[in-house]
Amino acid sequence: MSSIIETRDLTREFTVRDRLRRRTVTAVDGLSLRVAAGESVGYIGANGAGKSTTIKMIVGILVPTSGEATTCGLRPVRDRRVLARRVGVVFGQRSQLWWDLPVRESFEILAAIHALRPAEARARAAELAETLELGEFLATPVRQLSLGQRMRAEIAAALLHRPELLILDEPTIGLDVLSKQRLREFLIAERREHGTTLLLTTHDMGDIERLCDRVLVVDRGRLAYDGTLDGLAATVGARRVLVVDLVEPTADLVGLPGTEHLRSKVGGLRQHLVLDGSTTLAAVLAAVAEHAELRDLSIEEPDIEDVVRRIYAASR
Repeated sequence: MSSIIETRDLTREFTVRDRLRRRTVTAVDGLSLRVAAGESVGYIGANGAGKSTTIKMIVGILVPTSGEATTCGLRPVRDRRVLARRVGVVFGQRSQLWWDLPVRESFEILAAIHALRPAEARARAAELAETLELGEFLATPVRQLSLGQRMRAEIAAALLHRPELLILDEPTIGLDVLSKQRLREFLIAERREHGTTLLLTTHDMGDIERLCDRVLVVDRGRLAYDGTLDGLAATVGARRVLVVDLVEPTADLVGLPGTEHLRSKVGGLRQHLVLDGSTTLAAVLAAVAEHAELRDLSIEEPDIEDVVRRIYAASR
């Protein structure tokens, strides 16, 4: 599968001045990564870890201090104008829409910038307006939109020219639950229908869990983890917990295959079993049923933010 993003030893340094001296700060430090066409990748890390700096280098806004990057097979700085027609970018704190113009007119200007044919631009704008539910505010100046409305309009603007790669930097920051869900459902559908590659940076772990197949964790400009969410949890020993509610008080369910007894409550009516992944959940439930009658059950998933904190601690 071809690469949409590939970096090799990518580094970016900044000179910082204070009252006494100048010093060099390394924001991205020898970063090597690859994103294949059609992937959906979460790029996560603490504030100041180097996420936004990486994005700015792979789209050609910043020049690397050393190393190299290719995006859509192009050199981002050298081929920045060509690349702009193949990439869509949304920065959660910055707008690509014209603040005092109606949303519809911003779309018309962006279509002209991307040299879209008028009929093509109208059809694509109508498609995005329908799927993102923009119709009620297309004639409204951007400055009068709610945050949720503006973010939907921003994503539509980034996708107007059907880019191969969509980069979203904190797209759901400050949004309510309903607005987040609408955006997530739209992005899933967009990938399914058009094969768009997605690179997502966010502090909202719900975005990562629902949208991304793969996770990259960056710490102080270096790649600390590259793999699946399940693998991320396993790397630092975070485990799923099966909580079983039993019909009658039962002795601790110790020694069941694929589990470790964690604790019991209410005289054994509720028990917490750590799942080690060595057997299926169905087999575990069958083993529980041999000892007691089940009333209810639930699964406690690892807290992803805690998992990332553990990754940081291990890498340091």
